[in-house]
Amino acid sequence: MPMKGFVDLQVNGYQGVDFSAPGLDLEQLRLVVHFLRKEGTIAFCPTIITSAVEVYEQNLPVLARAMDEPDLAPHLLGIHVEGPFISPQDGARGAHPRRHTALPEIPLYDRLRQLAENRIALVTLAPELPGAKSLIQHIIRTGAAVSLGHHLANRQAIEEACEYGAIAATHLGNGIPNLLPRHPNPLWDQLDEDRLMVMLITDGHHVPDTFIRVVALLKGPQRLIVVSDSAPPAGLPPGRYHTLGQDVILEENGRLWNPLANHLVGSSCCMMQCMNYLAKLGVLSEDELWQVGYVNPLALIGLQLDSHSLEELPDVIYEKGAFVFS
Repeated sequence: MPMKGFVDLQVNGYQGVDFSAPGLDLEQLRLVVHFLRKEGTIAFCPTIITSAVEVYEQNLPVLARAMDEPDLAPHLLGIHVEGPFISPQDGARGAHPRRHTALPEIPLYDRLRQLAENRIALVTLAPELPGAKSLIQHIIRTGAAVSLGHHLANRQAIEEACEYGAIAATHLGNGIPNLLPRHPNPLWDQLDEDRLMVMLITDGHHVPDTFIRVVALLKGPQRLIVVSDSAPPAGLPPGRYHTLGQDVILEENGRLWNPLANHLVGSSCCMMQCMNYLAKLGVLSEDELWQVGYVNPLALIGLQLDSHSLEELPDVIYEKGAFVFS
């Protein structure tokens, strides 16, 4: 079944462009759209992580303006705000800077939404934080979707977040401490929550094959979404980079990590690479792979793509167990 490509709900940057760095401009957005289109990502959510207020004030308006540009609008689905309403605790916080994390507050979110000209499509937050339930309700009323991530929530907090409108779990298995209680823990509780769709980074580095298989089999193709979580060095050659406020190493095998803090810093992959990694595990059919890489991401944020604006793009086909351009 030929398609035009994949949809990605979590793109932090690409080809050296960082959506969370000062000085973002429209030409940088054009660069990212250009390169991602060539790699089979036809639409995505530019993602801004936990940042200083000044970065939000500079970059959110730029991202919003980009969505009014005729050449960019078909490929930009809305902004994914990952933070600042996340756990400040090590492990759960991941690569996000602790000093810029914040408690969930409706006035602060409304300020971000105003800066983004109401173009926020997805918010990742920690449901155990004070004020999270009220903010979840408020976000849903404004038309954005809420996903749980970078948190240490217990079963009760996860269930209550779902009751208030949360519908997904951001990059399950990541943004979580390396050491957890055997049970209960947030992984089991989110996997067991039927109301949550699960996003997975299937780049071969963020979670092991066994975890991907278990999640795919347990959640099924109806409640699974593949994301790349691509970081600014994605698409660049191996080497040392400064990105997302830290020094990182991009290894030959694609692993992107902070050697000082010993954690991953996003992914060096795009959706085509993630989808092909998932495909080789053999747990989903071709139709199911398209569902988790195209249908489900759009359904989560309640959008459809304009097929006419994508007509000039090459087809992506599934051939001999892998996605390739026709």
